[in-house]
Amino acid sequence: MSISSAMNNAVLGLRAAGRGAEVISSNLSNALTPGYGRRVLDLSSASLGGVRVDGITRAVNAGLASDRRMADSANSNASLTSDFFARVEGLLGTPDDPSSISARLSGFESALITAASRPDAPDRLANAVRQAEDLATGLRAASTGVQDARTQADQTIASQVSELNSALKQVQDLNVAITSAGAQRRDISTLQDQRQQAVDRIGALVPVRELQRDGGQIALYSTGGAALIDGRAATIGFESANQVTPYLSQGAGTLSGLTINDQPVRTDSARGALRGGALGAQFAIRDEYAVATQTEIDALARDLVERFQDPTVDTSLAVGDAGLFTDEGLAFDPLNEVGLAERLQVNAAVDPNAGGETWRLRDGMNAVAEGPVGDASLLNALSGALTNTRASGSGSFAGQFRSASGLISATISDIGAQRNASDQQLSYASARLNELTQQQLAEGVDSDSEIQRLMQVEQAYAANARMIQVLDDMMQLITRL
Repeated sequence: MSISSAMNNAVLGLRAAGRGAEVISSNLSNALTPGYGRRVLDLSSASLGGVRVDGITRAVNAGLASDRRMADSANSNASLTSDFFARVEGLLGTPDDPSSISARLSGFESALITAASRPDAPDRLANAVRQAEDLATGLRAASTGVQDARTQADQTIASQVSELNSALKQVQDLNVAITSAGAQRRDISTLQDQRQQAVDRIGALVPVRELQRDGGQIALYSTGGAALIDGRAATIGFESANQVTPYLSQGAGTLSGLTINDQPVRTDSARGALRGGALGAQFAIRDEYAVATQTEIDALARDLVERFQDPTVDTSLAVGDAGLFTDEGLAFDPLNEVGLAERLQVNAAVDPNAGGETWRLRDGMNAVAEGPVGDASLLNALSGALTNTRASGSGSFAGQFRSASGLISATISDIGAQRNASDQQLSYASARLNELTQQQLAEGVDSDSEIQRLMQVEQAYAANARMIQVLDDMMQLITRL
């Protein structure tokens, strides 16, 4: 080998060592950066001797990355679902909660029994009316809380759709940039990292499958079969409502669904085009879970109203007259049950704040004058109306015979069961995500291995530098001869 060839090989070795140190430094500094793919320097023997840098490979386990992204999407969905049912359980309250619906009903029932023991005592009648108002307030608050959850879900959908469109456009732009850079034989690792971060953002909202395309580009399809990007990014459309009420629904056309490139798509949790992630969970909350919960709360309100507008309980009532609990002052109409809990009110006839008289609780809603102050028969009948079993007219327990407290307890228990089921699903999803994340980290940047590689690079650098020094000494020796 000539001195010039040896010098050239040593210089190539120095360059390769310097590039290797740069790659290892990048790996170490980005070990915890989301979406970062470990770099590996590709080397080969040069045709005239020495080492040649062929490029940089981004070492990523695509299958593991896809599984982890799917797990992240499922975890987001399960977390939001669990949070919703925990919120509903808090609205209705648990049996040991003094402000729960069951505790308010118990307080009302106790107040009726106390009033019946001294029907001539105005303070006891007034307390029974207050307890009735407290019960109605609790059901109204629960209904309002459910609709607030729907409104929040609707607003969150709007922001998530905006984020999804932005991330899809970013992937489209990065696809083009990667193809261009690859054609010019430039390093595309950083662009691929940025694209991976964008895909992960999309994956948290919608579970997607990644497909490779020519030129280093990728296509994304939702697990529900929707093409989100394949060449050009799809445009997702949604119109948010200012306020969601019990009377609004997507099925009736009063709430927005989703469009993909202006084409309407399904949004239900069973067959929705973008189901399974955070976006799908928000649609499920707005259009399924909260609607079903509102139905149960309305069923409780209906049961309460019907128990007290029965003329056999309050003989001052005619068929069709409003009883102690009303639909904004009116009798219950089976054709207008949706949102009943939100409209539930105590009859103004017994409400002193509305010009009523508390003695009507003892003498009848339609009584025009006080009756015998010692007559507790109606108060006993009202108390009995709560404890008597009757068939529920709607909700999950329609047709089943229960007392008022039994129906409320069954409803709260059912909500609790749904919360427990969602918690279990979240526990599984969280554990799966954690395991896949750990596997991905294990296959990512290993700081110990990188440091060992850096030491080897330093040794190679020192060896090539020493070679250049020796060659220089030889050249100087030759020139002195």
